[in-house]
Amino acid sequence: MNKLPSKRDVLAFLADNPTQTAKRDIARAFGIKGAARIDLKALLREMEAEGALTKRRSSYREPGKLPPVSVVEVTGADADGDLLARPLEWTEDTDPPVILLALRAADPALGPGDRLLARLTATPGADHPYQGRMIRRIGTNPQRILGVFRAASEGGRVMPVDKGSDKQWVIAAGATNGARDGELVEAEQTGPKGRMGLPKARVLHRLGDPTSARAVSLIAIHQHGIPDHFPDEVVAQADAAKPAPLGDRTDLRDMPLITIDPADARDRDDAVLVQPKGDGFVIWVAIADVAHYVTPGSALDIEARKRGNSTYFPDRVVPMLPDTLSGDLCSLHEQVDRACLAVEMHIDADGTKTSHQFHRAMMRSVASLSYEQAQAAMDGSPDDATAPLLDDVIRPLYAAYGALKQARVARQPLDLDLPERRIELDDDGKVTAVNFKDRLDAHRLIEEFMVLANVCAAETLIAKKTPLLFRVHEEPSPEKLDALREVADSAGLSLAKGQVLKTANLNRLLAAAAKTDSAELINLATLRSMTQAYYHPENFGHFGLALRAYAHFTSPIRRYSDLIVHRALIAAHGWGNYGLSPWDIEHLDATAKAISDTERRSMTAERDTTDRYLAAFLSEHVGTEITGRIAGIARFGIFVKLDGTGADAMVPMRNLGAEYYHHDAETQTLMGSDSGTVIALGQRATVKLIEATPTTGGLIAELIDLDGATLPRGPSRGRGKPAKRRVGPAKKKAAKTAQKVSRTRKAKR
Repeated sequence: MNKLPSKRDVLAFLADNPTQTAKRDIARAFGIKGAARIDLKALLREMEAEGALTKRRSSYREPGKLPPVSVVEVTGADADGDLLARPLEWTEDTDPPVILLALRAADPALGPGDRLLARLTATPGADHPYQGRMIRRIGTNPQRILGVFRAASEGGRVMPVDKGSDKQWVIAAGATNGARDGELVEAEQTGPKGRMGLPKARVLHRLGDPTSARAVSLIAIHQHGIPDHFPDEVVAQADAAKPAPLGDRTDLRDMPLITIDPADARDRDDAVLVQPKGDGFVIWVAIADVAHYVTPGSALDIEARKRGNSTYFPDRVVPMLPDTLSGDLCSLHEQVDRACLAVEMHIDADGTKTSHQFHRAMMRSVASLSYEQAQAAMDGSPDDATAPLLDDVIRPLYAAYGALKQARVARQPLDLDLPERRIELDDDGKVTAVNFKDRLDAHRLIEEFMVLANVCAAETLIAKKTPLLFRVHEEPSPEKLDALREVADSAGLSLAKGQVLKTANLNRLLAAAAKTDSAELINLATLRSMTQAYYHPENFGHFGLALRAYAHFTSPIRRYSDLIVHRALIAAHGWGNYGLSPWDIEHLDATAKAISDTERRSMTAERDTTDRYLAAFLSEHVGTEITGRIAGIARFGIFVKLDGTGADAMVPMRNLGAEYYHHDAETQTLMGSDSGTVIALGQRATVKLIEATPTTGGLIAELIDLDGATLPRGPSRGRGKPAKRRVGPAKKKAAKTAQKVSRTRKAKR
């Protein structure tokens, strides 16, 4: 045959035979042999130059077309709950085509970021141009790296910003994306270790100067993969939203509901009112009706579920919903009508709830107060906003809170005392001060009202047998309780063993420590002994709050869990549209896991950001001596919580002094091999700050003295013994406790 096909013939063959796209397949189909293969190669190159074909490895296809077998990445679900994907290798200038995944019952569960080898079929005229069937799963997103780019003669390296990490990645010359030396970059690992023993990567995004104050939270956002950009479709849907009409809603607009929030609050999703009734009270809690605007399966809903919650940083908020909703239509601003779900709760003089009822309503807040305003008014210093509200609105709030406090004492929820840190920034984003937030009764009363409203939501949905997401907090494990007992023993306190654990037991320990130097240590150790709360469709109770059933209802602007509970209440009461959809119910387990994960992601990002801000603030104090308390002990050193900022500085073993220290993991102590000095949790210490790295949040220090006794500098360990030094009473007590606990453990074994 050996006759060269026309360009039209080649295109027709490729269209009819999508699995035979290599040059040898084309040659075999047209009988091209020998020297004629050179002419075929020239023809294909000509078609490629004209844009009639694109070449992918050794295969040819029409531009804009996908090969029949390709690696794709799951991007999420559409409004119907069907999974969508995108091709990973797409070199066209246009957006990649959307692939609808047709999964079979035997296929594994997939989620955003999962990668699979799929067989693709073109579906012209359908909503999605391709349908894909999974051949096999090949993993999730490749590792994303956030670091500082260091240029080299050919390419460069990415240095990590993760605290405690020394791993580096090699960037080839063609994979730098124009990054400059010293820039913060986001990269993607592209291969295993090369000749230098370092993995390969390519730069995806250039993020600017890593030392700038505004880069601190940006690092955390990119490092933890927090979505900070709303797709156009989501923004358009939010912008098109209109205020909800009164319709069949209960009209509460004549009731003087008020909001009480932080002074810098951007969204206000809860309003409160108390009406005295006999010896008791009627407490109203009204929550923004977010479910009216974020409907099941909509673009807004898909994005909100993906984010799970809002994430808060000292200089910015990454919201769950676009600002059109979170800061406007769903925010209970004063003197504007707002749709809400309200719960009317009746309590007696002892704070015991006697009944409750939910309403889908319309409200109008009469005032937007800060916690400080409300407290100042109650303390005798009302301002222009609070003076007219003092007798009829503010005083009843505090009276009802007084009753709820009695119920709280009887219930005995865990009573931790851990002040919340507040990082203050100037207009340029630089840390000016680190303080601790005041805990006012205004904060506590709002918290108690919200807890009661959340309990009502859970009880109502249980009674109506409606699916929901519970907020679950299980009791501590025996291992964690043993660790807490050892910390308590080291402080001369005790936690009883051999009985059913109740929060009251832990509260007695906290109360015993309250007026001692170990108060902060015991509170931290108790917090660390707790399991992490999570969301689940089944009710396992809430240990920390000492409640049988608990569900998040009060913050649907910033938590997807609350939106699910709102939909459940709407469905349970038959309030028309926007209740739980069949897809919501079918995927409750997956939703619970997803939003529990996003919550942990946000907590980690917020903590990392705080560490970086503290390191930036303390970088001006390198070389100075700072007092603190030992808050952690490990085989590689100790952690000292610094006075004033609450920052944790690490003191490596090499910076503990001249002698060698033995680590006892059971008693959480270090003991000097020469002097017998015991370093234990809770001891006072003075350290010299020797390193503060804002890009990682790392603080490195040197131990100067322990419980007032100066440590010898002397020769390095192993080369002579330091002089004996006096062991103070606190150290003797700690040493005896450590030895006693160690002997007890050995006897049990």
